[in-house]
Amino acid sequence: MKNSEILELSTEEIVSRISEERSNLQKLKFAHAVSAIENPSRINKVRKDIARLNTELTKRKAAAAAEKQAVSETE
Repeated sequence: MKNSEILELSTEEIVSRISEERSNLQKLKFAHAVSAIENPSRINKVRKDIARLNTELTKRKAAAAAEKQAVSETE
């Protein structure tokens, strides 16, 4: 998943996508533990996708908090 794709998602979609990717990562880890999966680099790709999603979610939360603080300071 590219950053441009992540930016197009809403906050709710990002949260749901994080949970989907986490379950996908868990399935990949179990599959790899039982028998070697065909492309083990997929595990790293999913981990990085989760990190990208979490980063964008944190940015949005920080921006919302900063906006809320700016509004309260002007009042």
